[in-house]
Amino acid sequence: MKRVISVSWLPIAALLVWQTAAVAGVLNPLFVPAPAALFAAAAAMIRSGELVGNAAATLGRAVAGFTIGSTAGITIGLAMGSARTVRQSLEPVVSALNATPKLSLFPLLMLVFGIGETARLSIIALSSFVITAIHALDAVRNIHPAWVELARNYGARRRDLFGAVYLPACLPQVFTGMRIGLANALVVAISCELVNPSSGLGSLIWLAWQTFSTERLYVTILATALLGGGLHAGLRMFERRLVPWKTPHAG
Repeated sequence: MKRVISVSWLPIAALLVWQTAAVAGVLNPLFVPAPAALFAAAAAMIRSGELVGNAAATLGRAVAGFTIGSTAGITIGLAMGSARTVRQSLEPVVSALNATPKLSLFPLLMLVFGIGETARLSIIALSSFVITAIHALDAVRNIHPAWVELARNYGARRRDLFGAVYLPACLPQVFTGMRIGLANALVVAISCELVNPSSGLGSLIWLAWQTFSTERLYVTILATALLGGGLHAGLRMFERRLVPWKTPHAG
């Protein structure tokens, strides 16, 4: 109960100040609608199914692209950290992709795959791949050599080292990369929907901006923030179950 209060008091206080300022006429409702107006707009968008349907479309794209990209990224990152030849071959490519603005590749992917879902999923997967690969590579590099030597002294063979040393030691940082990659996947998904609006929260934001529907614009942006927070909380919950040995202060 104390945790709920400590987390919720600031947003509630901000809403009260916001509503008071709107009622007092301090804020221009054309640009900053009152929270009451936003709640009414949100209720109407939920009843029509517009908000839920588009949020589901964005969530599906982000999760699908993230799953594909992070699976490949973690695999490649661990391989780069474990094998020098793999690292020398692939690390320059991953570094180059990391330095490239991902959205700048979207027009190229639309030329290759068309304007459908394949291009969107590809750019989301690519962004997730780069982030998780770099974190997985650094996770292997940060393993203390003494842990590996100790396992070998106890008779661990090369294939045993992965499950006994490398994987448990890498998982905390790998999950850090996954959290960043998942948040980035949501950002890229909405960015793609803004560039090529068809469905999703990005298309709602674009439509609200074009029609100057300020309440709908605020509601959709807040829905995006809530969706991102929910994804982050879900992944953190999964991490706590899978990596119970990670210290609470370690991110």
